[in-house]
Amino acid sequence: QVQLVESGGGLVQTGDSLRLSCAGSGRTFSRYAMGWFRQAPGKEREFVAGITRSGGDTRYVDSVKGRFTISRDNAKNTVYLQMNSLKPEDTAVYYCAASNILLGPVVTLTTQYNYWGQGTQVTVSS
Repeated sequence: QVQLVESGGGLVQTGDSLRLSCAGSGRTFSRYAMGWFRQAPGKEREFVAGITRSGGDTRYVDSVKGRFTISRDNAKNTVYLQMNSLKPEDTAVYYCAASNILLGPVVTLTTQYNYWGQGTQVTVSS
């Protein structure tokens, strides 16, 4: 089991950058594939970015490609989401999640993730 705590959210203006961090507890962090999701008011939670256990493979939703970068540091039990060129439509609560799925490409469905953080608010003003 792993506990996840996100940080780094805030209120920024269009075009600004933020880096979200997600710290995982325990010594087994590297066993989990990791993902970032977001949920805007009145909308379903959506996949934003994911990374495999080793960090060798990443995947992004089309709307953030070229602007967001997911990375991980297994020595620090932390996964990051670097968000550049932020837009008002990026406003949401951002969640990190851990998946027990060991093999295959990056998984993108909420049902494929087993553990979730509490979320951090990102607000982008126009």
